[in-house]
Amino acid sequence: MQRTKTKRLIVATVLVLAAGVAGNRAFDRWVQATEIPSLSLETSVTVEDRNGDLLRAYTVADGRWRLPARLEDVDPRYISHLIAYEDKRFYRHNGVDPRALLRAVGQAIRNGRVVSGGSTITMQVARLLEEGGTGRWGPKLRQARLALALERQLDKREILNLYLKLAPFGGNLEGVRAASISYFGKEPTRLTAAQSALLVALPQSPETRRPDRAATRAETARNIVLDRLAGAGALPLDEANAAKQEAVPTARQPFPAIAAHMADRARKQRPISNVHRLTLDRDLQAALEGLASNHVTGQAQGLSAAIVVMDHQSGAILASVGSAGYLDHARNGFIDMTGAIRSPGSTLKPLIYGLAFEAGLAHPETLIDDKPTNFGTYAPQNFDKQFYGTISARLALQHSLNIPAVALLEAVGPTKLVARMRRAGVSAKLPGQAPAGLAIALGGLGLSLNDLVTLYAAIARGGAPVAMNIRLDEDVTQPQKRLLGASAAWQVADILTGVQGPWLAPDNDLAYKTGTSYGYRDAWAIGFDGQHVIGVWLGRPDGASVPGILGAGLAAPLLFEAFGRLKHDLTPLAAPPASTLMVSNSDLPQPLRRFRGVNAGFEVDANPPEITFPPDGARVELGLDEGRAMPLVMKVRNGTPPFTWIADGVPFLIATRERQVEWVVNGPGFVHLSVVDAKGLSKQTRIEVR
Repeated sequence: MQRTKTKRLIVATVLVLAAGVAGNRAFDRWVQATEIPSLSLETSVTVEDRNGDLLRAYTVADGRWRLPARLEDVDPRYISHLIAYEDKRFYRHNGVDPRALLRAVGQAIRNGRVVSGGSTITMQVARLLEEGGTGRWGPKLRQARLALALERQLDKREILNLYLKLAPFGGNLEGVRAASISYFGKEPTRLTAAQSALLVALPQSPETRRPDRAATRAETARNIVLDRLAGAGALPLDEANAAKQEAVPTARQPFPAIAAHMADRARKQRPISNVHRLTLDRDLQAALEGLASNHVTGQAQGLSAAIVVMDHQSGAILASVGSAGYLDHARNGFIDMTGAIRSPGSTLKPLIYGLAFEAGLAHPETLIDDKPTNFGTYAPQNFDKQFYGTISARLALQHSLNIPAVALLEAVGPTKLVARMRRAGVSAKLPGQAPAGLAIALGGLGLSLNDLVTLYAAIARGGAPVAMNIRLDEDVTQPQKRLLGASAAWQVADILTGVQGPWLAPDNDLAYKTGTSYGYRDAWAIGFDGQHVIGVWLGRPDGASVPGILGAGLAAPLLFEAFGRLKHDLTPLAAPPASTLMVSNSDLPQPLRRFRGVNAGFEVDANPPEITFPPDGARVELGLDEGRAMPLVMKVRNGTPPFTWIADGVPFLIATRERQVEWVVNGPGFVHLSVVDAKGLSKQTRIEVR
């Protein structure tokens, strides 16, 4: 067998050399007539982050990993080692190196076997382009001819680039980049001497030297390369000896699959693109993917999570986590929940308040009633089934009370809310064919996490929407109309900074809102500072109920942890616009001091408070003359709690929800008693205490 290979090598060498001296004109015609295979090689589709770091790669059609690579993507030392070992006159020959061929023939004759084949890097590229063999003189001659033709059409850099893409490294690995990622878990931009030598050695016999299957043979081949490099002066001897001590990898590492959902989306959007550069930050994306997975561990079966991070100054998406685990089939992890349409719960309340502020219907310090109210046939209740009486709009939003939000939406108009969302590029999905109703204030419509992040980004930007962007090379069309007026947006943001954070969360000025959809199907938390907006969703992708799931209890902690993964502290919110009215309730214009709803002028309150004891004109014996000082018992009927009791113009019992109370009177005499309910309605009585 060895003798046969030697003869073939001698024959091929003679033929190539003979062709070279058989007349320049005929030789040129022979080379010029060479049919060159297509140089447009299919390479793996790659998805990269904003810094060019690999997020995800896909195999080519036949299942091979062939990642695009250029000289500038590879450690220069690897290139110098490759040329020193494989083809030291690479930059001086024209595709075929006669001296190398003659040397190979001489070595074969002296040793009785093939010691080296005499192939140049260009000849190896020719073989790889044609996927030809190496043992017969016919293919060898064809490769020499093709190498000569390639050198006439391509420069040396282009030939090396082809080698970097095509060189085989065992299994379905082609190209130095795929090999480096798979064997070393890193890009080939920085390689150790040992790693460089291994990558030089593997293409010579990729299957028999695969480190994951034949680590010993791979190590032996690598060390031979190191010795030869040291002998040729291409590597210091001490460095070569040290490199021999480095362990050879014994297993392949998986290719990165970061931001898998976003990568799939980008590829679907541009199916003919080979490289997709996204706005994502790989480190942040990876950190949040781990955070989402950890957050649902130990939680209800099937529970998943999604997180979106946007730089609201530019609209760039920095992270998009579609599920708690792309390959977690138990949680339907393959579904990208950032774009899934779900009920947003209470997360639209800030926008409702903002529209009311903008329209002059309310102010953060306006008093608004939280009491049992029927809006036609719609009778919403608060989440805890309690009512809080008269409260400021600021506190009503911070406590996410339902009745005030619905009352404000009734005044603003549901269609206006939906229309304003469209200004930001958000189209709500309404149930059936019916027009938007008041139920949308509490989640009676469909939005995605991306939609909510877009809306909150506009609030964070002072009411000016910004289009969401996922590609570095794309200029998206920006919305032209405002979502909110600047003052109204700032007032909403200021209110949201006062929402109580979750247990053990850092005490900062993060503006955020939570929400829980009907039936405990979705938990939301959306927050922003002066630079970023982050949205969090938790629930089951199949829409099943998760008893006990709450935005405040489960989503809010995840939101605060996500902000903690950013590489800097919170950016302060913008200062209030000069036109913002910043006064207490008592200094507001009279119409803004209390919100009474759209039908306030036509309402007749049939339920004013009534003091049932002590009755007007009563004389009450308390034993004050005798020093026993018994308390005065007071009772109120009707009216809306909480109640404030006043004696002779001075409040002595404020915001009590009890209808029977006691008061210790200072001394005997006449007392003018008043009770004021949550609606501002009052009743008076005059008594004598003794």
